[in-house]
Amino acid sequence: MRLKKGLMISAIALASVLTFSACADSGAAPSSEAPVEEVPEFEAGTTMADLSDAGKITIGTKFDQPLFGLKGPDGTPVGFDVEIGKLVASKLGIKPENIEWVETVSANREPFIQNGQVDLVVATYTINDKRKEVISFAGPYYSAGQDLLVLAGNPEDIKGPEDLADKAVCTVTGSTSEKNIAEYTANVIATDTYSNCLGPLRSGEVAAVTTDNVILAGLADQNAGEFEVLDKPFTEEPYGIGLALDDTEFRNFVNDVLEESFEDGAWAAAWESTAGKVLSTPKPPTIDRY
Repeated sequence: MRLKKGLMISAIALASVLTFSACADSGAAPSSEAPVEEVPEFEAGTTMADLSDAGKITIGTKFDQPLFGLKGPDGTPVGFDVEIGKLVASKLGIKPENIEWVETVSANREPFIQNGQVDLVVATYTINDKRKEVISFAGPYYSAGQDLLVLAGNPEDIKGPEDLADKAVCTVTGSTSEKNIAEYTANVIATDTYSNCLGPLRSGEVAAVTTDNVILAGLADQNAGEFEVLDKPFTEEPYGIGLALDDTEFRNFVNDVLEESFEDGAWAAAWESTAGKVLSTPKPPTIDRY
């Protein structure tokens, strides 16, 4: 698999992102702009009808995740998660400029949904049973795997999480990664954003940073020559779109939008315009209509 900008990530670590490439016939760069539905019709009283009638939607996403959700120069986030949010909004008849983007970190995603501060969360959000107790998920729309980011050259010769028993590791508070890595080391430094882990890694305060491989790939891409991804994912992390608990109609709608985007190329175009600048285009996952 070809990686750009010298990322030290092997095809083994990113096997989940090997497959088809959109627009291969034309060779042209795909457009990620989804056409906005002009007059969508929804059953009265549904979330879809309310949002469509209002002409606006509030979506929570990360502001510090390269390739997926990163705050741009004008303050608007950019990335694959952002494009997925735009796809859903477009099917509600909502233009990109009428999306309110709210920064969400791992620890506040469920509260933001429960409190109605956002309508959706698209933020490298792993689907799991515990979270399903308080919110609902549409998707998955991507499947990642937890890995380790180390200093370039891997000076401590870390081969996997089993080598971290006596070492400090940095991750984000409230994330699935924090829970998973605790099985390997008790010395976990948790912060609110993954970017805050890079300083401790540079200084040697921690031996590794851990989260999903695609997030680590983005961090390595932004800091070329400083870090490398270990290439040995040890979990499967299905990314879903978070929404209010038991809003079945809205969840089904979002799932329909995702499946349509898998088939018509909109999903692949969203990937190619963002994470596809570094990683090969993956195969869309299977929607879990629980």
